[in-house]
Amino acid sequence: MARATGPRKVHRYTAEFKLKAVKLSELNGVQVQDVAQALDIHPFMLSRWRKEVREGRIKARTAVAPEARQQRDVTELARITRQYALLQEEHELLKKAIRFASDRARRSSSSSKQTGSGTKSR
Repeated sequence: MARATGPRKVHRYTAEFKLKAVKLSELNGVQVQDVAQALDIHPFMLSRWRKEVREGRIKARTAVAPEARQQRDVTELARITRQYALLQEEHELLKKAIRFASDRARRSSSSSKQTGSGTKSR
């Protein structure tokens, strides 16, 4: 894998952005990964911001609250992500069940051929 040439782009986020992200991650039923994905940031960065807010190192000049639309979007993303994970799990279980049933059917059909092709009884 080749390294990128040229200077790396370092994103600088405002304290207000960080506080909004932290508040979104504190919503009920929302995980840090969901918020990070919605904001296109790394989950570790958001976790670090949460810690810095708890320690009082990140403060905003004015009161910061995420918009209602942002809250709905993040909550909806969290719900869809959980639903998708459940569907993936169900899909894997169905694939295993199909493999199990087809293997069992194959074994039973091959064993019936072996017993039926032997010597005739009376």
